[in-house]
Amino acid sequence: MTTSVLITGTSSGIGRATALRLARRPELTVYATARRSETLTDLADAGARILPLDVTDETSMKQAVEAVEAEHGSVGVLVNNAGYGEYGTVEETGLDGVRRQFETNVFGLSRMTQLVLPGMRQAGRGRIVNVGSMGGRIVFPVGGYYHASKYAVEALSDALRFEVAPFGVKVSLIEPGLIRTSFGDTAADTLAESAAPTGPYAALNAAAEQQMARSYDSKALSAPPETVAEVIERAVTAAHPKARYVVTPAAKALIHIRRLLGARVFDAYLRMQFRTTT
Repeated sequence: MTTSVLITGTSSGIGRATALRLARRPELTVYATARRSETLTDLADAGARILPLDVTDETSMKQAVEAVEAEHGSVGVLVNNAGYGEYGTVEETGLDGVRRQFETNVFGLSRMTQLVLPGMRQAGRGRIVNVGSMGGRIVFPVGGYYHASKYAVEALSDALRFEVAPFGVKVSLIEPGLIRTSFGDTAADTLAESAAPTGPYAALNAAAEQQMARSYDSKALSAPPETVAEVIERAVTAAHPKARYVVTPAAKALIHIRRLLGARVFDAYLRMQFRTTT
């Protein structure tokens, strides 16, 4: 028997790397998904099965889950990976964009979880792996709404882990640091769209854009998506998976530093990192 693994958001980055890695394991049947399934032909060549799935569309989500359940009885593993960053200051960022981000990062994750759980409970087993972020534990300026979405994933994962444990369902949260994918480019694009070039936050936005570019370019501070895929594989296959997996040494260090320093000292550290000329 094989275990079915349904992964959201596999068109690029962490999702794609995870699908490729898990597809190598003969005991797993991997279902790779994206809004445009035609972008996943290389994953099909690698042995993954392809399904269209938009985590902001109810019909699409139901159809994907039903397709897996029709063949396997239940979804064995759900990897909630789909997500992106809507960046900008709290005052300037348009709330329509914030709502779209929460639809993907939070409500899509929640609805996919709701859809797979009845089958998992009936089977008496299952695994849910939520891809969060170190941004669910620490906050950087001009990323407040993105961090808020990832803090929400932290809360949902903690509640869910307790609630479903009696039914044989295990829940793990993956907390990557900076990963060299298209995420950084998307974040920079949304920051550029929300930022007024001569507004009150112009200097901060410029500093944040520079800091973001330097950080993602740094091999000491960032890692390739395959690093996260390896950790997700452990969460999927371990007999006793951890509740949390922090990925990259830099992420572990920053989370530890934030906890030790407290808000006032960490704010001073941020002022050094996001230095402006004003």
